[in-house]
Amino acid sequence: MTNPTNPYAGKADYCFWRRSVSNVVPFMLDPMGEATFQISPTTKVATAGSCFAQHISRRLSKSGYTYYVVENADPAMAKATADAQNYGTFSARYGNIYTARQLLQLFDRAYGTFQPSTPVWQRADGRYVDPFRPQFDPAGFDSPEAVHAETQSHLAAVKQLFETLDVFVFTLGLTEGWRGKADGAVFPLAPGVAGGEWDETEYQFVNFEVEDVVADMTAFVDRLVSVNANAKMLLTVSPVPLVATYENRHVMVSNTYSKSVLRVAADKVARSRSNVLYFPSYEIITSNATAHRYFDDDMRSVNESGVNHVMRVFFEHLTTNGTTKSQSTNLSFSKEFAETSRVVCDEEAIDA
Repeated sequence: MTNPTNPYAGKADYCFWRRSVSNVVPFMLDPMGEATFQISPTTKVATAGSCFAQHISRRLSKSGYTYYVVENADPAMAKATADAQNYGTFSARYGNIYTARQLLQLFDRAYGTFQPSTPVWQRADGRYVDPFRPQFDPAGFDSPEAVHAETQSHLAAVKQLFETLDVFVFTLGLTEGWRGKADGAVFPLAPGVAGGEWDETEYQFVNFEVEDVVADMTAFVDRLVSVNANAKMLLTVSPVPLVATYENRHVMVSNTYSKSVLRVAADKVARSRSNVLYFPSYEIITSNATAHRYFDDDMRSVNESGVNHVMRVFFEHLTTNGTTKSQSTNLSFSKEFAETSRVVCDEEAIDA
């Protein structure tokens, strides 16, 4: 007698390409599976990572949810000035955190277990900057001591953030980076791009592998839970391609390597930790089903339609209300896009 069933019988529609991709119009593509937690309007959601993470934070705050920020501008500061100094760009003024190693070292610096041997960089104009966020304040500082004071204040805020957030959204962006040879400190930009001087005796290029990213992210999650037992983490991978590669090969090849490593690592971390959930913004933007409709002419920047699609899926699955205020009102999409398109990407300084 033949068994009338097979292992795939009864699986959800999203497990089948025909049901969830081929027979779905592109703008309705929804690759999200079951969510293990949801965000309510009072959930304190913090963000960090690459450029794409900024879209999530801005849509959250505009939709009645709590985008959690611990480093705020003085109320008397003009909004244009606060924006220029990156207040509110992320939950703390740490700038772009492109790699898992950067994130792990940020935690360790905040808790005093890692003290880099390079505390300051000097720019060509004589001003000084924090090498771990060289562009967070375009004006720079007039002395190393001023940088140190600002850094200590910042790290105190980061510590507060980790201990009090509810959900931490982190967008993995790159595998390529630069680090100090003496202590392994990883920087968001190569020395000489936005401060410091390139010296091959002091710095070296690194291209992290899957094992590195998994180890770093797992260590970070465990450290986060050690100071905040109820913290949840939402992992995403930025769909924005590399602006440049230091590898001696075409940037498209390096981009495929980098995004593949990050995607695999994100999956392995989410499978290994029950408080970590993967969100498929990368798949929505880069899927062949959407045929690159969601990129601007430069084939890097994600356009308004792409951000709308990602956030529609985000709110549908990950929030208690299921929809955003902008979906239920007649807000101008052109106005919303003008505001959300101001995305800060440190790496663009490489090819300015």
